Amino acid sequence: MKSAEAKSILIPNKYPSGWFGTKYTMNLYRGCDIQCIYCDSRSERYGIDDFHNVTVKTNALELLQNELASKRSTDSTIGTGSMSDPYTLMERKLRMTRGALELIAAYPFPIHITTKSDLILRDTDVLQQLARKYASVAVTITTSDDELARILEPHAPSSTERFRTLAELRKIGVVTSITMMPILPFLEDQFDNIERLVERAAAAGVQHMIAAFGVTLRDRQRAYFYQKLDESFPGLSERYKRTYGYDYECKSVREEELKLHFQALCASCGISTDMPFYKPPAPEAIQMSLFDM
Repeated sequence: MKSAEAKSILIPNKYPSGWFGTKYTMNLYRGCDIQCIYCDSRSERYGIDDFHNVTVKTNALELLQNELASKRSTDSTIGTGSMSDPYTLMERKLRMTRGALELIAAYPFPIHITTKSDLILRDTDVLQQLARKYASVAVTITTSDDELARILEPHAPSSTERFRTLAELRKIGVVTSITMMPILPFLEDQFDNIERLVERAAAAGVQHMIAAFGVTLRDRQRAYFYQKLDESFPGLSERYKRTYGYDYECKSVREEELKLHFQALCASCGISTDMPFYKPPAPEAIQMSLFDM
């Protein structure tokens, strides 16, 4: 683990109407020790040279306190988990994410969290408090096969544990989602995998599912991904190279059929395929009397 000081902790999003309606992105850690083999954050564009070695932003909570206090409105959703998992393995000891959630709950702001970790259940008391206004959690699950998940996401909880996490979060009023991305070509883009994921999501009370039937690959992210494929699935990296070359978007060859099947399954289970957003309550209608007219 390394440490560094940040200049700011709430970074305004360029397109706040996009991913989960977040206006600010908050990353307390840089790098990630969950080590998913497909992670885009290894790309050169993000400038994290030693991605597996987590850096903690030591002044993050102090900055967060000051920045929250300076906001005029508390209706802007704060998102965390876009670059590194907020429940990275270091969080068990450092409790930075918990500290940030406690500060956000004190105002309160709406919050969206993306994670793969069941450590989030440690913080159900704070999440329940946040849920009185709005708390949304998306858990990434791309395969129903626990053994395959262990290879693809070496230090993440099993898919089974992640479904259990979602069920527990739903019980305390958190808006729950599954980010089914990336669905890796040749490994996860089978109809039966999609069916099992939706069935288990429905059993866990999941409200939203968002899927991407393919993976994006850049520079050193691609090199690392192919290296890991060669270790566990000999010959598969060559199949990727033949099929996609150096394309950035590596979509499943059956993307359209999978998308239609996925949407139909979700509809039959009452699961939305739209991203959840926080909607501020409408101002109460003011009734004018005749004397006001």
